Amino acid sequence: MSLLPRLSRFGRGRGRATALTLLLTTALTAGAALTAGAALTAGAALTTAGRDDGLSQDIRAIMAKPAYQHAQWGLLEVDDSTGRIVHSQYPDQFFIPGSTAKLLSVSGAWHALGGDHRFSTPVQALGERDGSTLNGSLALVAQGDLTMGGRTKPDGTVDFTTYDHTYANDVPFATLTPEDPLAGLNQIAQQVRQSGITQVNGDVAVDSRLFTSFPDLDPTPTPLIINDNLIDLLTTPTAPGRPAQLSWRPQVAPYQVDSTVQTVAAGGSTNITVTASPDGTHISLSGTIAADAQPLLRVSTIQDPDTFGRTALIEALARAGVTVTAAPTGPNPTGLLPDSYDGTQRVAAYVSPDYAQYARLIFKVSHNLGANLAVCLMAVTAGSHQCIDGFPVLNDFLRQAGVDPTQAQLLDGRGGNPVDRVTPRAINQILHYWQGTPEATRFQLAQPILGVDGLLADVCVGSATCPGKGKVWAKTGAVAGLDALNNRLAAGAMTIGGYLDAGHGCLHTFYLAVNGASTPSTDINGITDIGNDLARIAGLLQEQAQARDGA
Repeated sequence: MSLLPRLSRFGRGRGRATALTLLLTTALTAGAALTAGAALTAGAALTTAGRDDGLSQDIRAIMAKPAYQHAQWGLLEVDDSTGRIVHSQYPDQFFIPGSTAKLLSVSGAWHALGGDHRFSTPVQALGERDGSTLNGSLALVAQGDLTMGGRTKPDGTVDFTTYDHTYANDVPFATLTPEDPLAGLNQIAQQVRQSGITQVNGDVAVDSRLFTSFPDLDPTPTPLIINDNLIDLLTTPTAPGRPAQLSWRPQVAPYQVDSTVQTVAAGGSTNITVTASPDGTHISLSGTIAADAQPLLRVSTIQDPDTFGRTALIEALARAGVTVTAAPTGPNPTGLLPDSYDGTQRVAAYVSPDYAQYARLIFKVSHNLGANLAVCLMAVTAGSHQCIDGFPVLNDFLRQAGVDPTQAQLLDGRGGNPVDRVTPRAINQILHYWQGTPEATRFQLAQPILGVDGLLADVCVGSATCPGKGKVWAKTGAVAGLDALNNRLAAGAMTIGGYLDAGHGCLHTFYLAVNGASTPSTDINGITDIGNDLARIAGLLQEQAQARDGA
């Protein structure tokens, strides 16, 4: 299946240029006790501009490839224990960050909430109890829980796959986690039943007054999120000439899905299109899938998460043995919601894993919705219901952390807005900050590990050697699309930043960026090659740091 039409489409949408290539970046086959600010400012006079002539020949050879003829490289590598500048190239110049911007936004939310923070989503009984009957309604008060149990494993950790289902419309290898996306609502429904209620003579309402988003947060965070506000659509080939098999989840009324996808001969074209009605409730799939193809995942957006969640909870209550007299489908009855819940009875609450687990998910798979949600959650901690108010919270945190906030520009949490920029110095400063906190190890391990997991899992696939395997913990990012003028693919940005194992328990922080690279054709492998190059440079930096400092 060709991904090129999807590339060109993303080039036309505001804030969407990174969506495909956040994955492509990493779907690769290939002693002074200084403060954060002081450590990285000390070498500023030596590193304000110019090429770093201390780079090894193999790294310089990569940077000199034709793909980078008109590109600008940025690099800053720092010995985290001493503040010594190891390598530097334009450390104070703005670069398009792609998803490495998540290192700033998610850090802000992690600090504001605390890594051990758990979201408790309650259900309040509005009305009077008469034995097992509630003469009134139930209100689910959404708290900004990113997964509502839909990825929580039995051990309490949050599950993920290398290529997340949120990217399924843009990459052919996205897969699902096995957990039930309705798990949190099912637990809530069981708790309502355990509270003694079997009949609700009234309705169910979702209270989403926690925050209001703004247009530049794309995808848009909502206080109630079920299955990332997506319907999963999995097509499996059968025999040539026969209809393909379709499965979908979560199945909630009034959503309906139909498919006319046909199985074609092995080696044939796999091309599936998803369309939906204006309200998103009637979804259709069309196209073909080759008989020898792997099952192909696509997704469709839930247009009204509150209405969806209301129906899903009423259906979950029915499964738990609780009858609600109101019709299960229909608009969310916000008019039932009280000004406050003083005097009402809490009859259930779903408690999430800790926020560090959510941050790990966001970093490992580059979860855009979760990163934008981080902005809204920061606003809530400041007592605001407007997501835009999360940015002053982030600004204050960065200053406290020794990061100069003027060395970054952000209008979202995921790094997808055209205004977003960071300097290599800013990223190194935030990475250094975390190493001085009790969360140091947890933050480090939350990053994708080169050749091991997350979006860096496949770096070493098919490679005889893999510099840095298991010794680079780093977030990646990218912006790429179709250069129609020259009929080729262009990488506006490829970035990677994190930690290098320098041996003997020492770490180096680093940030590597290239803006303005280009490929010779519309072959998607050209973009992959650029991602390979950044990963290889990171691996070489790690090996050289360990050889130099860890011997």
